[in-house]
Amino acid sequence: MTKEHTGADERTRSDIGAGEEQHLRRALSNRHIQLLAIGGAIGTGLFMGSGKTISVAGPSVIFVYMIIGFMLFFVMRAMGELLLSNLKYKSFSDFASDLLGPWAGFFTGWTYWFCWVVTGVADVIAIAGYTDALIPGVPLWIPGVLVIVILLALNLPTVAAFGEMEFWFALIKIVAIVALIVTGLVMIFTGFQHDAGTASFSNLWDKGGMFPHGFMGFVAGFQIAVFAFVGIELVGTAAAETKDPKRNLPKAINAIPIRVLLFYVGALIVLMAVTPWTEYVAGESPFIAMFALAGLGIAATVVNLVVLTSAMSSANSGIYSTSRMVFGLAQDGDAPRIFGRLSRRRVPQNALFLSCILLLSGVVLLYAGKDIGTAFDMVTTVSALCFMFVWTIFLCSYLVYRRTRKDKVAASTFRLPGGVFMVYVVLAFFVFILWALTTQPDTLTALLVTPIWFVVLLVAWLFVRRSPNHLARHEAHIAHLRDDSVEADTT
Repeated sequence: MTKEHTGADERTRSDIGAGEEQHLRRALSNRHIQLLAIGGAIGTGLFMGSGKTISVAGPSVIFVYMIIGFMLFFVMRAMGELLLSNLKYKSFSDFASDLLGPWAGFFTGWTYWFCWVVTGVADVIAIAGYTDALIPGVPLWIPGVLVIVILLALNLPTVAAFGEMEFWFALIKIVAIVALIVTGLVMIFTGFQHDAGTASFSNLWDKGGMFPHGFMGFVAGFQIAVFAFVGIELVGTAAAETKDPKRNLPKAINAIPIRVLLFYVGALIVLMAVTPWTEYVAGESPFIAMFALAGLGIAATVVNLVVLTSAMSSANSGIYSTSRMVFGLAQDGDAPRIFGRLSRRRVPQNALFLSCILLLSGVVLLYAGKDIGTAFDMVTTVSALCFMFVWTIFLCSYLVYRRTRKDKVAASTFRLPGGVFMVYVVLAFFVFILWALTTQPDTLTALLVTPIWFVVLLVAWLFVRRSPNHLARHEAHIAHLRDDSVEADTT
């Protein structure tokens, strides 16, 4: 059967009482999904947050990023196996709802939405800060509002337009980091002299050793570095709009370890070899600082523009993710039905408008906090906590999947390495991260504030679950997911 509209003629979601079903179009190619995965793994947290991470952990930050990347690779493999076990799963809220129950779909979907709203707010704050560095004196609200308007205009046409835009955003980040690594290596091997000393790999251990602040300094690095990895699961959000997911999703996920080693570990080793870690401070991007301290002022300005682009890329991903998640929630009866409607170009424009309106709160925060760095640290910690909740739901769903869907486990061609054992290892690591968040006053405050979100969700769930409309739509949706007679759209 020819699918003229790339799956638009097949029913993939039950929308009881809506008259006409609407669902997303598979328009993201392998090129888009690969760069989307890279872009998701290289966030604002690396460019802006790594200055604080280096200052508190010293060279041991290298091991911090390696460990986090290692653990999250298994989270992504679990997510990938679940999504590929049933191609009618359009997002991770689908498999959470199917495997753990309707509450899990509700909590996962809305928490992931909240994650990206908070992350988007952090990106708006970062964009305002970098714009101020490039154009001193510009009112902070102008770049904050302008970037939201631009990203909304670019996301409204088609999902392919989003994919193309994110492709170029990610490419700029990749070129910038590779250029930084190559430039840094040239400085190191030529013994480049600058105000802070001589570029040399010995800077990694000559300034107090690899663990200059001891074990607790090493621990402190985790609670900041986790935010650098938020968005790594973005390929799962895009699964419903990906061409040939059986081929493209595994390729994107399997490349994560190489990307972490190159873009995180490689970049940070070069940064701290060129300039001793003692020169980096919280609130300043080490990427800009390296070129500035080396006397390359023009290059520092270029890197500032790249970091600004990175923040726009992250905000772009946030607008995309939140709109798709709200769309899915609306179709399942967990959000107002108006957000479950698509434009003629198969874009959830109402959900897009909602996300952009909420991102404007970032502009308010610019004037509410003591400074941009303080506001950024607070919202990024809250965001990282909520992302950890979503990743935990992935792992819990996987445990149920292994226990109850043995036929699909046996047929899987993309098995999680280490299986159930690695799930428990990663869950134990998340407990360690929660403990790490209690060791610093600023992250402890965010840790104590975050449960308010889950209390709000619980109250909302108690009301939503009593709705006959919600129950009917949820049951119909789950029946569709489990109906093997209905072929999933994979075009």
